[in-house]
Amino acid sequence: MKKYCYDYPRPSLTVDCAVFGYEAGGAVKVLLIERDAEPYAGTWALPGGFVGMDETLDEAARRELEEETGLANIYLEQLYTFSNVHRDPRGRVISTAYYALVSLAGRTPQAASDARSAQWYPLRKLPELAFDHAHILETAVERLRAKVRYKPIGFELLPEKFTLTQLQQLYETVLEQSIDKRNFRKKIIAMDLLKPLDEFRQGANRPAQLYSFDRTKYRQLEQSGFLFEV
Repeated sequence: MKKYCYDYPRPSLTVDCAVFGYEAGGAVKVLLIERDAEPYAGTWALPGGFVGMDETLDEAARRELEEETGLANIYLEQLYTFSNVHRDPRGRVISTAYYALVSLAGRTPQAASDARSAQWYPLRKLPELAFDHAHILETAVERLRAKVRYKPIGFELLPEKFTLTQLQQLYETVLEQSIDKRNFRKKIIAMDLLKPLDEFRQGANRPAQLYSFDRTKYRQLEQSGFLFEV
């Protein structure tokens, strides 16, 4: 097979992952890694790295995330491609960013590869970030807030079993605004996407019923034109 030579310089390609975590009743958090290599050694950054010649962007994002934090099998979606000419001091580097969602219940990051450590930080109490990762994260937050209103991605941040109060608290935390309790519950229940369980969680006043999100039913309804809206 004939080999071709390119007359044009080829930029490097990386992936970066903005990973959002949530613990019921708490704050939205972001998973950061402490870089172990220059540039920005010792500085906090989003998990990520260079794309291999034999892998897709999605494969690279999942690999880097698992290598640097130990997280695998979580919701991951492509966000945007960042191509500022001077975004990386190593040279011409273009990055395709992803955002990921995960419930913090039972999820402890394990730093490895070129990450000294991995740690969850509250979204509103972040350290200074390397490269243009603050801009990437800002873009990811905007996408999360917009999409959580019309796609049921918010359930990815909750444990498998949750109360209606926990569900409302999640939306109020992500959107940073109060939601009328009665209207919210009426709308959510009317969608018929929650499976009531024969389990209850002890609350301050009385036990609260637990629910789970019916993913199969949502996929069926989506195919028939159903629109999720909160």
